[in-house]
Amino acid sequence: MNATAIIEVYVFVLAGFVGFFVITRVPALLHTPLMSATNAISAISLVGSLVLAGADHGLLPTVLGFIAVTCATINVVGGFIITDRMLKMFKRADRKGPAGPTTGAGTGPAATIGGTK
Repeated sequence: MNATAIIEVYVFVLAGFVGFFVITRVPALLHTPLMSATNAISAISLVGSLVLAGADHGLLPTVLGFIAVTCATINVVGGFIITDRMLKMFKRADRKGPAGPTTGAGTGPAATIGGTK
């Protein structure tokens, strides 16, 4: 193993740890928008895997490129389906109005404090 390979393994392991700690600290509210952004990054990896699968570097790189194309395509399509479902949920929630019971103007404890009820 040469020095370049050791540095590459070190960067890979470090990126894995950093990615794990960043993802576990994401609040639930930001999870779906973050996943939509990573879906776009996966689309970039799809382009790279297409280049690898299409290049004539031998049988092994072509097979690995095909597997990468298949996995990245499943990831991109699944991400778009989940994002679409999420957006439909938000559209339905907007049509129903605000969540929880609503009180009219001039009612409740705040209106009775001044004795104007």
